[in-house]
Amino acid sequence: MISIKIDFNYSLLKHTIMRKVVVAIAMVMGLGTSVAFAQEVNVSNVSNDTVQVQQNPQDEFTKIDAKELPEAVIQALGKEYPGATIKEAAVANKETGKVFKVVLVVTNEDQTTTEVTALMNEKGEPVKA
Repeated sequence: MISIKIDFNYSLLKHTIMRKVVVAIAMVMGLGTSVAFAQEVNVSNVSNDTVQVQQNPQDEFTKIDAKELPEAVIQALGKEYPGATIKEAAVANKETGKVFKVVLVVTNEDQTTTEVTALMNEKGEPVKA
């Protein structure tokens, strides 16, 4: 009977297998990262038309000084929001006449402040937006 002695180096085998495993893991992680950050873009529903919205000049408010507010508006604001201060004011010319937009700073009972916007006509009557 013939006996063949095979000298097998297990440390070389382990090293080779570990190297292949590390390379495989690196490839999977790289592929996984590229898939994770990939985004599908559907361009079939995208339109090349540009829609322009033009605001009517009568809807635009022009800033004014609080001193320019009519006395009726100031009186109405004083009744509706006692102790409030005027932060800013603006006016717009509407079909129904001038509309004043007033931003007020109101101090609450717990001493916190709240901003309130009021729309009023020249007579100091509330106007719906």
